[in-house]
Amino acid sequence: MISRKIERELQHFFSSEKRKALLVTGARQVGKTYIIKKAGRAAFESFVEINFIENAQACELFENAADTETLLLRISAVANAPLIPGKTLIFLDEVQECREIVTAIKFLVEEGSYRYILSGSLLGVDLKDIRSVPVGYMDILEMYPLDLEEFALANGVSDRVLRALRTSFDERTPVDSLIHEKMMELFRLYLIVGGMPAAVEAYRETKNLQEVVRVQQSIVTLYKKDIAKYDPENKLYLEEIFDLIPSELNAKNKRFILKRLNENFKFSRYHHSFLWLADAGVALPVFCVEEPTVPLLLSRSTNLFKLFLADVGLLASMYMDGIQVRILNRETEINFGSVYENVVAQELKAHGFDLYYFNSKKQGELDFVLEQGGEVLPIEVKSGKDYERHAALCNVMKNERYHIPVAYVFHNGNVSVSDRVVYYPVYMLMFLEKKKLPEELIYDPDFSALV
Repeated sequence: MISRKIERELQHFFSSEKRKALLVTGARQVGKTYIIKKAGRAAFESFVEINFIENAQACELFENAADTETLLLRISAVANAPLIPGKTLIFLDEVQECREIVTAIKFLVEEGSYRYILSGSLLGVDLKDIRSVPVGYMDILEMYPLDLEEFALANGVSDRVLRALRTSFDERTPVDSLIHEKMMELFRLYLIVGGMPAAVEAYRETKNLQEVVRVQQSIVTLYKKDIAKYDPENKLYLEEIFDLIPSELNAKNKRFILKRLNENFKFSRYHHSFLWLADAGVALPVFCVEEPTVPLLLSRSTNLFKLFLADVGLLASMYMDGIQVRILNRETEINFGSVYENVVAQELKAHGFDLYYFNSKKQGELDFVLEQGGEVLPIEVKSGKDYERHAALCNVMKNERYHIPVAYVFHNGNVSVSDRVVYYPVYMLMFLEKKKLPEELIYDPDFSALV
């Protein structure tokens, strides 16, 4: 059974007393339905599920209901479990198929007898209307493929080992050599299997990488079928963009070049296609910033970006040169840079970071720049042996205008520190997390002197 971090957030939602629904979104096949069923059945005495794809007529329940009482009566008529006030979770799955849920969920939450959780796949659909339910009535959680830590746990790495690795990350001390080699082996496996739950489960059950690839290619085929449904009249070249991602990442600068699709393409015309792939959770755009200074958003260029896949395993399955075996054999001539950077992009995204990179003719290019604790954190990703050679990083760190206190280089070696640059094993990405604000930020000044 695969454990997911989102379970803790679901449990927190279930235990809260707030009158709100929860919408869990994400790309197809990331495990939304499975994890909701698992957590929901464990937390509630009664679990009611309505799937709007499996039961297309279920949408009629929410059409023209005179009031909330009528709506609940209709739900009880098709419920697969009893509706017990205060003890029932109602799970509405594939909600993108039922637009009427937008209006209904507000009144169901206000009525207050039951708890509600919704789920919808982003690919091939538009959830904007559903997402627009007033904040006071619904929270939203985004779900991603398994990250590195979840993958490690799924493959038998113990909590004790992970705690020791986290200590090494925090204290910047080397990892035991045997543990380091095994974790690098696990990382290379992640490059191949990725984090789609079906692919991870296929590997755990069979250890057969060909079976893993078959699962991954079926997911890619599913994505393409959904892409083909999207706006067919305008032919916005979504599938061509999707297919080009692996080759674009292999290009020297990894930047997505529209002219490889069509010499006459203009970004403004096809901007919507790129946004759709990103909103669908299929692709991860990493935008260029003109300066590595906070806030990064203010210096973002909207038409200069790299485009990664949301899952590195799917990326590996789209390469047709037997990359899986070459990764396992550690072949030196292969361009590991693209797959390494794809892992970094999806890991950072799963941890809540906005994705940017920096490029300057004078100073060079940084693979990623993040905002962390009100400061810029540059990140370089090195798949080869010369990980201490990084001219662009040195130039940026020397530039006094940027005031950058520390930079990270993720590579194949062990932990070390040189001046303000920390060198981490690439698998330690799992511990780079976005600093969260406290749930309560109370500020109560005394203005009595103004009375």
